[in-house]
This record gives sequence, structure tokens and C-alpha cells, in this order.
Amino acid sequence: MSDMLSQNLLSPVVLFFVLGILAALFKSDLKFPSGLSEGLSIYLLIAIGIKGGIELSHYSLASVFKPMIGALFLGTVIPLLTLFILRFMKMDLKNAIGLAATYGSISIVTYGAAISFLEKEGTAYEGFMNALVVLMESPAILVSLLFLKLIENNTGESSLFSKKVGIIPSSIGLFDKEVLRESVFGKSVLLLVGSLVIGLALGESAVPMVKPLFIDLYSSVLILFLLNMGLTAGARLPEVKKHGVKLLLFGLLTPLLFGSLGVLVGSAVGLSIGGAALMGVLAGSASYIAAPAALKTSVPDANPSIYLGLSLGVTFPFNLMAGIPLYYEIAKWV
Repeated sequence: MSDMLSQNLLSPVVLFFVLGILAALFKSDLKFPSGLSEGLSIYLLIAIGIKGGIELSHYSLASVFKPMIGALFLGTVIPLLTLFILRFMKMDLKNAIGLAATYGSISIVTYGAAISFLEKEGTAYEGFMNALVVLMESPAILVSLLFLKLIENNTGESSLFSKKVGIIPSSIGLFDKEVLRESVFGKSVLLLVGSLVIGLALGESAVPMVKPLFIDLYSSVLILFLLNMGLTAGARLPEVKKHGVKLLLFGLLTPLLFGSLGVLVGSAVGLSIGGAALMGVLAGSASYIAAPAALKTSVPDANPSIYLGLSLGVTFPFNLMAGIPLYYEIAKWV
């Protein structure tokens, strides 16, 4: 186990991420142009989506049905578990919703790093796992925002301790079009779903065109992206510390809880060791692209330094350095 952790810590993707954190902490003038940062994000979304679509074209619906149900289950249950935990931490409603959406959704880059880890270990995984990334991206955002509307409409207050939290609404018209648009048609989900559908429709015929850019260069581009993420995470670390030890513990312990749950669900739906480990990675990661985009417009009172600071500054590096090999070991044990 210690050898696996040290190997993961000494991988190029982790070391460049650490380099970015150090650059931010020591106030280096290193920074990525906004256009390049955006371009790297778009590249990773397309690469993961199209590879997932091509791989999914090799499987029948019957063979992926159970894993799809497992992914949707996790995307629905994890935000509710997050809210339950934050209820006892006395977190205010808006910031609790922000964390529920963030931790219920997934980190595409963490998933990409996990794929690199499994390939380095020589562990196979189901090719349709990339498709499950898409399924777990939006449900948590929708569930969290629905829960917010439930509480506000039925209690008229923003207290997470209201006794009326569990009331079921009499109307389903709780979402406005902007919320749905941000959650379902935001750039992350749109690129993932669109690339997945294109890859699924074209199958192996797409490989000659997409392989040189989106497959062969994937690991190298991931290094650049993680260097940029290290700069962002390092800049947000002081913001997380301002909110106390409880939030830091939340950012470190909930990935273990949700990641373990993801591994168990993955095993229950028949995934291999590699597939169950990836399911754990998805469940234990936190979004910093899709969820913040939706929260910015639908929950403007939620503090970005909390949900972005925790996801980028605490949970993301934890998963990158220790979480991925831990989920892998849990999958082997299960």
C-alpha cells in the first residue's frame, strides 16, 4: 500500500499539481492565460466524452443497465447525505446546498488521473465507465437545487434545522428555466454528452481521426491542466482555512465515505476491480466546473470560497495523492 501511494505521489500529474500549489503559495508570477485554461478544460471534456462513446459502442444496453442505475443512485443519494452531515455541522442552508451540489457531482480531472493510475497499474476497467461520468455530472446539481426549493417553499426560511424540511411539495414546478439550462445544458454536460453521443454513433470509425489528438496526447495535456489547477487550488487554500477545522475535516473525510460507498455500489452492480475503483473515484470526488457554474446563477448567496475552496484546495489534492490508490485497495478488498 505504501509503495502504491509513493508511486502515485511521484507521478508527473501529481508532481505538476504540487508545483502549481507551491507557485501559488509563494506568490509566483506563473499563471495561465484564461483562453488556454478554457481550452484545456474543453479538450479534457471532449476527450473523456468521445472515448467513452467509442467504448460504449462495444456494449449492449443490457450489459450497462445496472452500472447506469448505480451511477444515478450515487448522484442522487450523495447530495442528500452531504446535507444530512452539514445539518449537524450547523452550516447555513445556501452554503450547504453549494457543498451538496459540489460533492454530489464529480471531478472529471480526478477521474482522468484515476484512469492513468489504473493503466500504470495494468488494471483493466470497463470501457463504458466514461459514459457513467456523464450520468453522475448533473443529478446531484438537480437534487440539491430541488431540495433548496423544497425548503424555501415549505418553510419560508433558510434554516437547515427546520422540522419541515422533509415535506414533499404539492407542485413539481420548482425549477426555473435558467436552473435547468445551467444544470443540463451547461458547457461541461453539453460537451460530455455531445462527445459521448458522437463517439457512440461513429464507433471505431472515429478512431483514426480522434486518436492522434484526443487519445495519444491525453496524458500530456492532463499535466498542463493539473499545473493550472494547482495554481487555483493553492490560491484558495487560505480561504478554506478561514472557515475552521470542521470544514477541512469535511473535505478530507467525506471523500473516503462517499468513495467507499461508490466502490460498494460498483461491486454490487457487477463492475470489475478497476471499474469499482473508478466508481469510487467518481463518488468521492467533487465538482469544480459544472456545479459552480450552476450555483453561480441559481444560488448566488452560496460562498464560492467554501465550495470551490474545499473541492479544489482540499478534496481534489487528497484524491489525487491518496484517495485514488485507497479506492483501488478497497475495490480489491471488496
